[in-house]
Amino acid sequence: MPAPLPGPALAAVLAAAVLHAVWNAMAHRIPDKLVGFALINCAYTAGGAVLACCVPLPSARAWPFLAASAALEAASHLFLLRAYQLGDFGQTYPLARGVAPLLVAVTSVTVLGGTLTPLQGAGVLLVSGGLAALTLASGRLRRSHLPAVGAAIGTGVVIAAYTLVDSVGVHRTDSVLPYVAWLFLCQGPVLPLIALARRRRALLSQLRPVLGTGLTGGALSMTAYGLVIWAQAHGDVAAVAALRETGILVAALLATLFLREPFGRVRLAAGAVVLAGIVLMR
Repeated sequence: MPAPLPGPALAAVLAAAVLHAVWNAMAHRIPDKLVGFALINCAYTAGGAVLACCVPLPSARAWPFLAASAALEAASHLFLLRAYQLGDFGQTYPLARGVAPLLVAVTSVTVLGGTLTPLQGAGVLLVSGGLAALTLASGRLRRSHLPAVGAAIGTGVVIAAYTLVDSVGVHRTDSVLPYVAWLFLCQGPVLPLIALARRRRALLSQLRPVLGTGLTGGALSMTAYGLVIWAQAHGDVAAVAALRETGILVAALLATLFLREPFGRVRLAAGAVVLAGIVLMR
């Protein structure tokens, strides 16, 4: 029977959830999404390079998982970039983040041989269902919403995939920090190279107006995922995957305060469901 998350791991995941919501809101506010995500990934590259110079190399057993995770992380940013180009933050973010915990829980039990108590399983379902319900806070889905919804679901599927890869990979190395450093260093160059190939000489002038916002978002994102990787090394992967998605409550507040999106009864009710799921999982 899996034990509840230790207190430090719980605190790390909840802090990561807040940071994750903040950097996503910052990315959504940048008008040119490709430029925004390129800057975020520039921060990944620089931060990963600095960390890699200060820590030993990851264990040889971890490298296949590092490579797979870096590729999946880059793919998730491409999906998320597209979702933000097509849809509202309050709709696409909760769907992208709500799909992942349920997929992680099912896969960790059916494929990786993990176990969940009935209460933990119910908690995962409540968290995932509550987050997904937030997608409907702005009303019924229309045909025009489907491309954004498809991109958001694709994001969630890829998030679930790299979460599972990292949950195994982090246990194949002697220390978490080298794994995190090389993960970001390998992932980071992909989006900037894509942006450079598409925008060429115009890219530099497009980067300048949002340089601070993009790099700050990247630093927050690195910190958030580093905390998640550390928590996965100290707790049940399905519980970590579900708890990290509570950042959607923060995202709902940010959408209201800064993106002028409504925080209505549906979001309040869905937030209550998420909190109930957290209680069951803890």
